[in-house]
Amino acid sequence: MLNTYFRVIVGAMVLLSVVLSVYVSPKWMWFTVFIGVNLIQSAFTKWCLLETILVKLGVKKRGEGCEIH
Repeated sequence: MLNTYFRVIVGAMVLLSVVLSVYVSPKWMWFTVFIGVNLIQSAFTKWCLLETILVKLGVKKRGEGCEIH
């Protein structure tokens, strides 16, 4: 479940930053760069702030709770 929330949120943030860069200011592309750098960093460190926030909000990781596989 955590993976699903993560992908939806990150995808929405990328799309939002592209829309903002087209209609508001090209400087919003820096937000897209930040997201990309964060994804690369988390691949190496195995730590992501968004994942930490989602877990604290009660989102279950796969295999926890009543999820059927």
